[in-house]
Amino acid sequence: MRSFLKTNSSHPHFIELVKLLDADLAERDGADHSFYAQFNKINMIQHVIVAYEGDVPVACGAFKFFEDACVEIKRMYVLPQHRNKGIAAEVLQALELWAKDEGNKATVLETGLKQPEAIRLYEKNGYTRIPNYGQYAGVENSVCMKKDI
Repeated sequence: MRSFLKTNSSHPHFIELVKLLDADLAERDGADHSFYAQFNKINMIQHVIVAYEGDVPVACGAFKFFEDACVEIKRMYVLPQHRNKGIAAEVLQALELWAKDEGNKATVLETGLKQPEAIRLYEKNGYTRIPNYGQYAGVENSVCMKKDI
């Protein structure tokens, strides 16, 4: 049975999943990983969702304030053996609903060209590409996206 926990970035299961995410991204991004890692610190994130299959933490995602009435989706990850079951879409939708309940009107996110499955997930869930924002402007590997919620 699948369940979802709303928590914050101090939750040990979130920290555990983010370590696995960072290891995966370090492999995919290679030398570029240190650039991205500086923008993916998890301290002080107040909006985190951890997905469970039974008692096992299998996926996570988070959001943080971006700009007026807009949040940035961060730290989306699903354990490899639990992928292709719709869990990532469920986590994403739960984050969007939570963000909307908090009074936000849109979400943005950044992913990489070396994460084609993430790009497909976001496109299937209504995200459209936008010009790279902030620290990602001019970064060829970055793909920035937005969705009105």
